[in-house]
Amino acid sequence: MDQHPIIHTAALRKIYGMGDVAVAALDGVSIRIEPGEFVAIMGPSGSGKSTLLYLFGGLDRPSSGHIQIDGQAVETLDEHALALFRRRTIGFIFQSFNLIPTLTALENVAFPLRFAGVPRRQRQLRANELLQRVGLGDRIFHRPTELSGGQQQRVAIARALVNNPQIILADEPTGNLDSSSGHSVMQLLAELHSQGRTVLVVTHDPRMTTYATQTIYMLDGRIVSEATYQQSLNTVALSVSSAEDGNEP
Repeated sequence: MDQHPIIHTAALRKIYGMGDVAVAALDGVSIRIEPGEFVAIMGPSGSGKSTLLYLFGGLDRPSSGHIQIDGQAVETLDEHALALFRRRTIGFIFQSFNLIPTLTALENVAFPLRFAGVPRRQRQLRANELLQRVGLGDRIFHRPTELSGGQQQRVAIARALVNNPQIILADEPTGNLDSSSGHSVMQLLAELHSQGRTVLVVTHDPRMTTYATQTIYMLDGRIVSEATYQQSLNTVALSVSSAEDGNEP
């Protein structure tokens, strides 16, 4: 029997604006992702990759087309049902960390469990366990301003795991980090994948593809082949080089 995909989209479109100013952020995207895959989504700014991730995470809704996550047609859910589904199924990691500055690392990680009605003591135990797992057991009472960028992203990863989601969605998780911290975050995501989770990462960093079981390339709201993607990058690089040469005295 064929395994059902954990994420499946068909002719997915997302339009911003109206009439003459309408812009297709996604234009007919069809994807199939199997449970337990590590997927890297590559593309330049404005290619639609973050929009796609937000649709997967239930943070936005498609203009048309279908999107199914873990067997659920998410575009049919009302806001309350969507929030419950997202909390149970999805863990989101943002480039800018999105930590609450007045809370400690422990409190930030435990925070989502308040909405699930988990008692305070259990919230603290779960958050402490996850912070230990991501190597921050000695930083649990530090606030975000007292942590490095790499440490803040580890707190964000622990928070994404607190509800034990099947799917981890990461939007440029290494974008604000130095090379060493970025590498550590990549290894942590690879570890989560090895534990059986489905991991999707939007990235500009080609190093991420070495961890991926599937790489999706995007341009102008569409999925393209690797060859087309590389050709586009080469064209941009050539244009920049020509412009710089033209500015030389």
